[in-house]
Amino acid sequence: MQRINNSIRAKEVRLIGLDGAQVGIVPIDEALATAKASSTDLVEISPDASPPVCKIMDYGKFLYDQKKQQSGQKKPKAQVLKEIKFRPNIGENDFNVKINRLKGFLADGNKVKIRLWFKGREIVHKRIGEELVAKIIETVSESGELDNEPKFEGKNLTLMVLPKKLIKAVKKENVSTKNEVQ
Repeated sequence: MQRINNSIRAKEVRLIGLDGAQVGIVPIDEALATAKASSTDLVEISPDASPPVCKIMDYGKFLYDQKKQQSGQKKPKAQVLKEIKFRPNIGENDFNVKINRLKGFLADGNKVKIRLWFKGREIVHKRIGEELVAKIIETVSESGELDNEPKFEGKNLTLMVLPKKLIKAVKKENVSTKNEVQ
């Protein structure tokens, strides 16, 4: 935290004016008088210097601008994970509706987890599920790419699909880290 006005303890300070030009080394009383005359504050910028560096500025505006800069910094968009559930014996129209939703999620830049849910004894017919997954991958290939191979987790066959834009960014990061290692 910076000291301002009368809380500055040094006898002499290196003064910087309102316009940013260096005024020189002046007694603290003269620096305070100059700041008061221009209706601003005397702010200690570098207390460790010999003599300490002080600047004439509007301290309230300075704090406001700092807070505005901190809040105005762009926060990275959080990657949202969407999930779509399929069943092995899904109808053609239901399949198309879910595929359109999946493409919409990928177009928005979201990761999508596809879960093929086997109920009861449907798990015996894994071949039907694998064919359906192959069909899903084929229809989504222009707007997304597989993150990992489909795998069974209990009675669910799951796979992750990344949007095309995200894949390019991930590949660029991998290439840059490989170049740094070499």
